[in-house]
Amino acid sequence: MKSAVETLNPTRVRLTVEVPFEELKDSLDAAYKKINQQVTVKGFRKGKIPARVIDQRFGRGAVLEEAVNDALPKLYTEAVNEAELNVLGQPEVDITELKDGETLNFTAEVDVRPAIEIPDYSGIEVEVDAVEVTDEDIVKSVEQLRERFASTSPVERAAADGDVVTIDLEAKVDGEVLEDGVADGVSYAIGSGELLDGIDEAVTGLEAGGETTFTSELKGGSAAGKEAEVTVKVTQVAARELPELDDEFAQLASEFDTLEELRADSRKRLENMKQYDQATQAQERVLEKLLELVEVPVPEKLLEDEMNTRKHNLEHHQLGQMGLDLEKYLELQGKTAEEFDEETREAAVKGIKTQFVLDELVSREKLNVNQEELTEHLMRRAASSGMSPDQFAQAVVEGGQVPLLVGEVARGKALALVVEAATVKDTNGEVVDLDDEDEEESEGSTETAETAEASTETPAEDKPDA
Repeated sequence: MKSAVETLNPTRVRLTVEVPFEELKDSLDAAYKKINQQVTVKGFRKGKIPARVIDQRFGRGAVLEEAVNDALPKLYTEAVNEAELNVLGQPEVDITELKDGETLNFTAEVDVRPAIEIPDYSGIEVEVDAVEVTDEDIVKSVEQLRERFASTSPVERAAADGDVVTIDLEAKVDGEVLEDGVADGVSYAIGSGELLDGIDEAVTGLEAGGETTFTSELKGGSAAGKEAEVTVKVTQVAARELPELDDEFAQLASEFDTLEELRADSRKRLENMKQYDQATQAQERVLEKLLELVEVPVPEKLLEDEMNTRKHNLEHHQLGQMGLDLEKYLELQGKTAEEFDEETREAAVKGIKTQFVLDELVSREKLNVNQEELTEHLMRRAASSGMSPDQFAQAVVEGGQVPLLVGEVARGKALALVVEAATVKDTNGEVVDLDDEDEEESEGSTETAETAEASTETPAEDKPDA
């Protein structure tokens, strides 16, 4: 077999392959055997029909077609390996010549990963938010904990802000009660903003047994986004009582003996959270700077596939669970279809470029992923998917997605190298030291790398099917 490669553009090539007919012998034998099992000829046992009889009865062309279909994948793979191509997606194959007993010639056009030159990135500088925890932050944190330990007791008075009311709801659209528009015994804290717009004003001032009607735009369900006439009836009003902020509360709500110890712990936790957010912010901004430094051509077919995948995931996974279709989602977001397509295209381009650049770094720096790193990443992905580690691992193995996870971890390590080489300063002008990555920061770099969703395998944001 002889093959040649023609570069059509930086992301696409054409393979021209010439195959001597003798190299098709195994595929021809397999074709005769397959046809033998599928047909019957009077006077011959099934599977024992001579080749010449098959040629006479069914035509040599049928045999050649079967043989070529069997041989092409192997021949194409051999040509790709011989040319050391890093192909993306499926090829477009065209048989240019097939002479029985002489030769098989074909061409295959396919997208390839572009050659990428990564310049010196040590000069990258980014600014991130400073880690600052104020006394107000501590007060808010402790107050949120206090809210969790609040008790309620029924009262015989009108409902007020902060009370918990038990309500029955009925929603009508165009005068018709919705099938999913009735709910009884709903517990709602006035002022929480967790139900419908306008409900706080509607129930405030009502006593148990009181009823009123108001208009609100539905946030979910079969009529999401539509104006509905909502009837609400209050069946109970309960006052919320917050525990006193003292050492006794600290012992009730935490493992600490004093309120001061609880506040100190709240400060430490908030600092850790802001440090994690800062590290994630640094990774994202360093990545943006890195992409600005590198010229990355994007294969159009790969881009089209990636955009379609993102739309499919949004429509069938996220919006489907919310009871919305794409049209209603765009209406709620105040976006046109053209604006949505442009945003999807920009996100897809960034994802593809990110993966190409980080993969090139992985190759250049010879980064490897060990079992411990892969296991830690798998545990994190399992937690975010809502599956147990065993279930997630089984789904990954059965779906053949282990290489996908290995790639995610490797890209995370590549990005960590760039972040380490960059200069990161906070809004106070202080240099942020990210060299000593803790577990959370390491996780952050991996998650940032997972934005690269442009491989020909299942996109990184998709969890494996159980």
